[in-house]
Order: sequence, then C-alpha cells, then structure tokens
Amino acid sequence: MNDLIGLSKSLFWDTSPELLDAQKHARFIISRVVNFGQLQDWKIIKAFYGLERIKTETLPCSDLMPKSLSFLSLVLEVPREDFLCYTKIQSQKQHWSF
Repeated sequence: MNDLIGLSKSLFWDTSPELLDAQKHARFIISRVVNFGQLQDWKIIKAFYGLERIKTETLPCSDLMPKSLSFLSLVLEVPREDFLCYTKIQSQKQHWSF
C-alpha cells in the first residue's frame, strides 16, 4: 500500500496496511476511508483512484454507513437508490416500535 502513503493508520485496525495492495483491495480501502476516514484521507484516495473508480467500487458496497452514502451520492452525482447498500437497508425488516 505504498501508493497510498498518508492514509490514517487507524483506518486499518484489523489488518496490516503493508499487506494491502492498492489495486486488488481498492474496494476495501475506499469503503474504509469513506466510512471512517478524515478529509485528508478522502483527498488521498480521490487523487489516487479518481471519482470514476471510486464510483465503480462503491456502488456494489453493502456496508456503507448512511452518512457515507449521502456524501457519495452528492459528490458522485448518483442517486442514493443506485447504491447496493441503500436497497439492502430498505429490504431489511425493521423491529416494531411500541
């Protein structure tokens, strides 16, 4: 992951960043940055991958947080409904609220 030097080390609390390949693990890296990263982390992946690659990698993600989904929808100019995580959230049964 030498190509992405400068990303916050706290993003990869469960894996060793040295073992990540920036191309093979792009979806994992991008989703971590979008969900848990800071503005500087976003700038790094945006410069490295570009918005089109970020769009390609995040549309099929099922684990984006609601704030991350809204951010990506705005920045990438893609309706929230086009993201897999949006349809997945909508199809999950909710508990009754009493």
